[in-house]
Amino acid sequence: MSRYKELRLRVDEAARKAGRSPSEVILLGASKAKAAELVVEACRNGLVHVGENFAQEAREKIPAVDGALAEAGHPRPSWHFIGRLQRNKARLIVPLVECVQSVDRLSLARELDRRAGERDRPLEIMLQVNLSAETTKGGVAPDALPTLLRDCAALPHLRVVGLMAIPAPSADSEKAHEPFRRLRELRDGLSDQSGGEDLVHLSMGMSGDFEIAIAEGATVIRIGTALFGARENKP
Repeated sequence: MSRYKELRLRVDEAARKAGRSPSEVILLGASKAKAAELVVEACRNGLVHVGENFAQEAREKIPAVDGALAEAGHPRPSWHFIGRLQRNKARLIVPLVECVQSVDRLSLARELDRRAGERDRPLEIMLQVNLSAETTKGGVAPDALPTLLRDCAALPHLRVVGLMAIPAPSADSEKAHEPFRRLRELRDGLSDQSGGEDLVHLSMGMSGDFEIAIAEGATVIRIGTALFGARENKP
């Protein structure tokens, strides 16, 4: 059985234990530093959502994967950008992806909106929230989230579809629930605000904690190591 199919069984079981339908949870393959061939293999085994972290890598890998799948008569996956994005790299990313999950400031959202206006469909985005105020991570502060949502929802070529977070890891299983629960509460608390009605997704949980994230309401889990194997450092 492929790694993807084994993971999908684990995801489905975690959803059922949480009293949820497995269809509510998207397994997104986080393919940072992984060869296009590995992504193609995973897609041919059932993976339909793939995330990239770096603009330059995405510019090369996404066309390579899409081309190989097309040659095999297989549909392309839905591509997401999940890393920190510099505003001047938006021009590279917007033509390639369906969703940018890491929007944390209005200046980036405005540039994405401008670039999305040059294509024939809106761009979905998620707002990244820095739940633990870590300076090494991107994300808007929770208290600034309502303003960012309001401003992004007013941009004509963007559709804000959810929230994303990368919580600090915790060895305490109960404490590990807290940031995921917090992100869900933030999402639910915005439901009556302008733009809040479209906040369907919670992108949270990775290889080591995705079952906990699913229990707390994750709709997108970003899986790298458990799907593609340990990452090797690039020279």
